[in-house]
Amino acid sequence: MTRRKIQIKKIDNFAKRKVTFSKRRRGLFKKAHELSTLCDAEIAIVVFSDTGKLFEYSSTSMGQVIERRNLQSERIDRLDLIPSPELQLESSTYAILRKEISEKTQELRQLKGEEIRGIDFEELKHLEKSLQGGLSRVMETKKELFLKEINTLKRKDELFLKEINTLKRKGAELMEENQQLKQQL
Repeated sequence: MTRRKIQIKKIDNFAKRKVTFSKRRRGLFKKAHELSTLCDAEIAIVVFSDTGKLFEYSSTSMGQVIERRNLQSERIDRLDLIPSPELQLESSTYAILRKEISEKTQELRQLKGEEIRGIDFEELKHLEKSLQGGLSRVMETKKELFLKEINTLKRKDELFLKEINTLKRKGAELMEENQQLKQQL
């Protein structure tokens, strides 16, 4: 009898499922024993059947393997508390960026006229100069946009005038043609 691939899904027939569980459990434990023997690995497997029955395999003592696993987990948890160099770098970068954002936010508030009570005279003069420079750039940009809009409207006006003249000419031609037709009748 040749082996064939089976579809991995729950076996509906209870008896077949129980037989398959038993065979596969034994196969799993056999593979674990082989891995333990070949590689000198400590292995512990805990399996609960669908009825809740416990099956276990351990290459040494189950308690020793579980205790070792718990110690390893505790070490990893402690290592998580010590930030890695990458995390320390990210943390310092984050702190620098947070400080910079705070300074820029304060600067923006001052530019809006908020939170300027504690500023000395020199800083106020600098703020005023910055605002005047910004205001002149805004006004210049606004002026350029107005001029562009005016030029666009002038071009549209010229096009409308041309269109009106063309329509007037066509209207005159139609009137003249209409007069000629009336004379022919």
